[in-house]
Amino acid sequence: MKTLPIPALGRSASSVVLGLMRIAELDDEQIRTLVRTAIDHGVDVFDHADIYGGERHRCEERFGESGAIPAASRGDVIIQSKVGIRPGMFDFSYEHIIRTVDESLAALRTDYLDLLLLHRPDTLVEPEEVARAFSELQAAGKVRAFGVSNHTPGQIELLRRSLPMPIAVNQVQLSITHAPIIAQGLAANMAGLDQSIDRDGGMLDYARLHDITLQAWSPFQKGFFDGVFVGDREAYPELNTALDEIAAAHGITPTGVAVAWIARHPAGIQTVLGTTRPERVAESAAGGGVQLSREEWYRLTTAAGHLLP
Repeated sequence: MKTLPIPALGRSASSVVLGLMRIAELDDEQIRTLVRTAIDHGVDVFDHADIYGGERHRCEERFGESGAIPAASRGDVIIQSKVGIRPGMFDFSYEHIIRTVDESLAALRTDYLDLLLLHRPDTLVEPEEVARAFSELQAAGKVRAFGVSNHTPGQIELLRRSLPMPIAVNQVQLSITHAPIIAQGLAANMAGLDQSIDRDGGMLDYARLHDITLQAWSPFQKGFFDGVFVGDREAYPELNTALDEIAAAHGITPTGVAVAWIARHPAGIQTVLGTTRPERVAESAAGGGVQLSREEWYRLTTAAGHLLP
């Protein structure tokens, strides 16, 4: 599988990330099998958030309780979690960040997070408070590097003005069919075309200019949790034909091709999986090792409905 450099961590990471947002109802052996399958296929990044699992820290607790990552192997993997979402609000206050990280570490049964991400932009953010929290967490050895999720370039710049450390990653929604961060740039300045509207302030180019690794969540979703496009021949007949034919050409599955489409972009984008099925992890990891041709990548892009003016 392709690996990508994460300069803030001083190491590379797998291009596929295993998200653990749906493991609350799995038993210990199911969690261990899921994680072991990921590791066996080259995945070394595991994604959490304090809100995953229905009650705070529930998925983190299940991960820790299961012993999915033995203590002797902790240094071989990257564990990241997210903070900032509370019922009815977003909260990047110093107190909430510090308290949540301590709770996450206890739930995960680890001494440190490799990455801590701010989950959704808090419009009441005071960057100096975030900088204070991040600096204390890093100095205490509780968090090694920091990132954001769903943030625009302007929101990141606001944070960067106060932070003494770099923003390592930005986790954003991206799939072949939900690709405004890519599709807008393909049709820039085309009056009357919805695709040409800039909705994120140039997020993709900004990340490339500032060495920020993008992480793509919902990589198989049609839109915002609107269902999966792989296999949906009614809504996406041309795309699924292309997925099938390209999958056959590379000896992988259509799911793997959807991952390969993300991995092909030179921005170096990681794909965050949300599955609890080991076989789906294996399929996705296989796609992370395939280099699509330019022709294949553009065929998938246009088959998904994105225009090339």
